[in-house]
Amino acid sequence: MAKVDLAKVGKNLLKSSEGGESVELQSLWQDQPVVLFFLRRFGCQVCRWMASEISKLEPDLRASGVALVGVGPEEFGLKEFKEGGYFKGSVYVDEQKKTYKDLGFKRYTAISVVPAALGKKVRDAAAKASAEGIQGNFSGDLLQSGGMLIVAKGGEKVLLHFIQDSPGDLVPLEDITKALSISSTAKASQKPVCNDDVCTR
Repeated sequence: MAKVDLAKVGKNLLKSSEGGESVELQSLWQDQPVVLFFLRRFGCQVCRWMASEISKLEPDLRASGVALVGVGPEEFGLKEFKEGGYFKGSVYVDEQKKTYKDLGFKRYTAISVVPAALGKKVRDAAAKASAEGIQGNFSGDLLQSGGMLIVAKGGEKVLLHFIQDSPGDLVPLEDITKALSISSTAKASQKPVCNDDVCTR
């Protein structure tokens, strides 16, 4: 895994979805540890489901003084994402996609995105999202992938750096709490199991 240069990445600017002001990424971990969840797209059904999964940890993170932050690569779908209440943390936009690049989150090509989007992991997650009433759309940049970065307070060190291999990849909730050395009673949703034509929950 590529080493993350926190001093360099920390200077990248993110735009707040609340006030619209730009903040340096490092300001988010200045006073507390932070879980940064990088979404592929705000309109992505699977991303919305992942956001709701990670949000199950929010009460325990808050109680332990850990910030939960979602980052998207563009504003497309942001309004619907916020209105849908999928994510319980604060939300920012990396308009330059610089942090995505610096953290090694890959970009698909028009050709490689199709098999990735049709893979079993994505179908499983999409089925779970549908079962929970979470819908999505195809507006915006379909080629960006995401991941997660967990940083210790003050930017002391990277506690977890996760790069999606498939758009259906999600860090298990217990790996997040383990990286932060906190406990949680949050339970991950059981993913439905899909074979080629049917999903069971």
